[in-house]
Amino acid sequence: MTGTEDAGVGHAVGDAPVDVAVVGYGPVGMAVASLLGRAGHRVLVLERYAGLYNLPRAASFDDETMRTLDRLGIAGTLLPKVRVQRTYEWRNGGGDLLMEQSFAAVGRSGWPEWNMMYQPDLEEALDGLCRSLPNVEVRHSRSVVGLEQSDGHVTLTVDGPEGRGEVTARYVVACDGGNSFVRSALGIGLQDYGFSEPWMVCDFRFRRATRVPMALQLGDPAGPTSIISLGPDHHRFSFMLDSVDAFETERAPERVWKRVAPYLTGEDAELIRVATYTFRSLVADDWRRGRVLLAGDAAHQMPPFLGQGMCSGFRDAQNLAFKLDHVLRGSAPDAVLDTYQAEREPHVRAVTEKGIELGHLQTLRDPELAAERDRTLLARRAASSAPEPMRFPSLQGGLLSRTGCPGRGELSVQGVVDDGTRRGLLDQVVGGGFHLIARGDTLRDASLPAELHRAGVRVVAVGGQAAGLPEAAVVEDAEGTYARWFAELGCSAVLVRPDFYVYGTASGAEATAALAAELLDALDEGAAAA
Repeated sequence: MTGTEDAGVGHAVGDAPVDVAVVGYGPVGMAVASLLGRAGHRVLVLERYAGLYNLPRAASFDDETMRTLDRLGIAGTLLPKVRVQRTYEWRNGGGDLLMEQSFAAVGRSGWPEWNMMYQPDLEEALDGLCRSLPNVEVRHSRSVVGLEQSDGHVTLTVDGPEGRGEVTARYVVACDGGNSFVRSALGIGLQDYGFSEPWMVCDFRFRRATRVPMALQLGDPAGPTSIISLGPDHHRFSFMLDSVDAFETERAPERVWKRVAPYLTGEDAELIRVATYTFRSLVADDWRRGRVLLAGDAAHQMPPFLGQGMCSGFRDAQNLAFKLDHVLRGSAPDAVLDTYQAEREPHVRAVTEKGIELGHLQTLRDPELAAERDRTLLARRAASSAPEPMRFPSLQGGLLSRTGCPGRGELSVQGVVDDGTRRGLLDQVVGGGFHLIARGDTLRDASLPAELHRAGVRVVAVGGQAAGLPEAAVVEDAEGTYARWFAELGCSAVLVRPDFYVYGTASGAEATAALAAELLDALDEGAAAA
């Protein structure tokens, strides 16, 4: 699937107002469109390019993102095309190991914690999914040039091959990148952290098996360098430039090959792309204006040193999609969308600030300051076998339980379960949506609200029976994942949102029933305080 098809090809939704118009068809826009399309909503995607971008930008994604891709049904397609990376090295100009981060083969979300990929493979899989959905239409060569809102809809003015026209949607999600037209049209400003650096990015396709560093940050004051895998068949070398103007000279193939000569030759690989990027650190002031919401780079941009740029966009997509789904169905008021920025912005800022901290460490150009850094980090490494793993912050406010229960707002755990007919990860066995996961004895005695199932909450009994709950999935905890999680939290039930974050926890049948009732009230009200 090349992605060059126009409106007359594939599945059209017609000219009537759509539920959601998505502006931009990169990975985040594709994720938003496919999540909402699979939920049954009418989605129109508007993309200014004539086809898929088809060039690598992001290089990796984490286990949380892979869980999203599995929910969408494309993880199996992507697995042979990614490289699972277990370590990430930071070295100085002399080659001394300053820091080494380790990543689990199976992370909290049930998938490898760090997956290296060639972005066109991801986009091809997502594009194929979007085009398979009869209620999703993708229109290329469509530039949004105007936007007006009313109480009930948004009207977009669109330039395309047929001339200028209008599109009407109940909501708009802008995934149109760092130079977002939609953000500018709304007059939304950006907060700049001030971390801005020009880099030259050089991508290669292997001709033969070659030994190169898989994930290395080289903090050489003479020229900070990043070397990273883009999956089994591609590799990326990135070089910090003295200025943006230096790119015109440094981009020459002979100069690129001279830079990579310690690692690669023309017999090993083909140089397929040389581009310049200025790493930025920006966060939009507002992520929602009326019926228009920003996601991905339109809402935030961060340095790449944690590999979380695209992952953060996928978190935006999951957060928005499940809330828009409830709003569009009438099972939650529009006010629930006010929780989107309240939940996502603190998380984005924490990751951005940590990325800036690491970026400053790697890109020191003063030899004396770099030597001082090296002494500090080498001493720290000698005193401790490994750095503390990065734990991303929990959600602090929004659509969360009002009680101060343990685990509230944390990323949930996903383990392997067995329902007697199938053994697999929880999502694969019981499906998506809200999950009320509880010990069988807790559910047996709980008087759960009858509306729970109609609100899209899947009740999962871990062990035992859930008498009186015919819709409940009864599973065995195949590897003890949930038993350990319940013990860690000191609870017997966890209520997990569709975006994998914990709404709340409870201990005992009565508290579990109260937690379920609280969720139904929160959806009716629009959430706890945003």
